[in-house]
Amino acid sequence: MRTVQLAALEHTGGLVRAGLQAGGRAGSRPPNVGLRRRPAAGLVAAVWWTTVFIGLSAVASASEPTSALSFVVLKEDNGKPIRNAAVVLHPVNSKGKQGRGGFELKTDSDGKTHFEGVPYGKLRVQVLAPGFQTYGEDFDVASPQKEITVRLKRPQKQFSIYDDGQGAAKKDAPLEKKE
Repeated sequence: MRTVQLAALEHTGGLVRAGLQAGGRAGSRPPNVGLRRRPAAGLVAAVWWTTVFIGLSAVASASEPTSALSFVVLKEDNGKPIRNAAVVLHPVNSKGKQGRGGFELKTDSDGKTHFEGVPYGKLRVQVLAPGFQTYGEDFDVASPQKEITVRLKRPQKQFSIYDDGQGAAKKDAPLEKKE
């Protein structure tokens, strides 16, 4: 038979470890028992402060008016929706400078996306989609709901002052060195 006696309690990192002494057979190790999980006081405090912070931010945001924005992203040439387009929202300050942070939304298969809780004020909207020109415009958010329709254009042919429109270089175009 084996007898186990409690020698001491040791508290480390939210765990209480019981120091055990084993008696009985020679050379035997004490069994790995005696660990008991205790709720850590730091975890309880963190949960409590998080709850208080969320409650206070809900009260503060209730006093500030917010808007629900809906976006529809379409192709300009045929009006079909563009799926998986990135709609990026950035706050803009009174001087017209883009603020830190922002949100990125993705459109669904109907070219639509929605975001609620946007504070009133200036907002910079950028829309990016592969195979289309990037769209950007500043909007003044001042109503509880706003729908924004964006029509994206296909990329245009690049213009060059050295090209005569037929693909041939003009006479005064810089010469290319050939090696």
